[in-house]
Amino acid sequence: MQDEIVGSAQLKLGGLAEDEEPVEDLDEAEEVIESIYSITSYGADYPVDSLVKRIAARDILVPTFNWNRPAGTEVIGFQRQYVWPRPKADRFIESLLLGLPVPGIFLVKEPSGILLVLDGHQRLHTLEAFYSGQINEDVYKLSDAVQKRFVGKRYKDLDTEDRRRLDDSIIHATVIRQDEPTEDQSSIYTIFERLNTGGVNLQPQEIRVALYHGEFVRVLQELNEDHSWRALVGPRSKRLKDMEMILRFFAFLYYADKYEDPMKTFLNRYMATNRDLKKQSEQDLRNTFTRTTKTILKGLGEKAFRPKRAVNAAVVDSVMTGVATRLLAKGDVKNVEAFRAAFASLMTDGDYLNATETGTSQPANVVKRLRAATAAFSSVS
Repeated sequence: MQDEIVGSAQLKLGGLAEDEEPVEDLDEAEEVIESIYSITSYGADYPVDSLVKRIAARDILVPTFNWNRPAGTEVIGFQRQYVWPRPKADRFIESLLLGLPVPGIFLVKEPSGILLVLDGHQRLHTLEAFYSGQINEDVYKLSDAVQKRFVGKRYKDLDTEDRRRLDDSIIHATVIRQDEPTEDQSSIYTIFERLNTGGVNLQPQEIRVALYHGEFVRVLQELNEDHSWRALVGPRSKRLKDMEMILRFFAFLYYADKYEDPMKTFLNRYMATNRDLKKQSEQDLRNTFTRTTKTILKGLGEKAFRPKRAVNAAVVDSVMTGVATRLLAKGDVKNVEAFRAAFASLMTDGDYLNATETGTSQPANVVKRLRAATAAFSSVS
């Protein structure tokens, strides 16, 4: 499994890319979810050709995250790259051609019946590539890493007997479905974390985007490109930490009364409730977010989220929530000087600063900083 869940080759330990700016307070990966789950799991044996057909029909979804995806297309998952070297991929195909057993895969059965690949991405991508005849934009012909009789062959070049043997080869799948709790996919989230032991660890938002793929994720990705937001938080995060801060803002603005630690469970549940935009519409989310970021950038400047040097996620979620609450109640800010004075006062409030620096996911500190930021901006005209 260590080959299956991987990140960019540029990533270092700790979840940051070499050129990526750290964000203070995003420590969800260290949190422990305390829960007992009810999970149904069963084994299923799939012929190889059936797996390939199901992937093509999108009955089986392999999580990916493509920043350059076409506008309006669905976003599913995290940055998971195809990293198998060709000899390894070729030997995997050869094992199937020879009738040898290969490792199984893990699939998550969603309520829609779609199967999400939890573990097995490299194997399934290799099969898909061999059957299509193309791998990484090259023609997929087996190399000299395999037996001589297979060298140079594409799927369509195989002898009839070899092709049938490959088509009929069995890959075992463990299929899991969460029965309880029903409000989120927390057990699947935990399985992702525990399978994720090799390479560079997936970050919470990378997992979350895969599990709760849908319209809300699409909106979050598109808002992450907002000009004012980018000016406030800096370069785009390869590990989706900027997207996670947008999620935190919406969760505290619309779902704060449900807050319980750990933070990761709270965010999981909020994403689940609005996965299909049934709680807050796309228009409401867009209008609120863009008005808030534009107001903060114009009134407070690019350093608004940097009380010291780095962006502080607790400052982001509280200031954004306080400003958005003010905008929704009173409309656009007219007195910019009063707005700046309110922010300066907040940044010298010892209780507020403590709630943004240590124990930031503790319920008392969450309430403290949200109340302080909301109160600071509420009287600004």
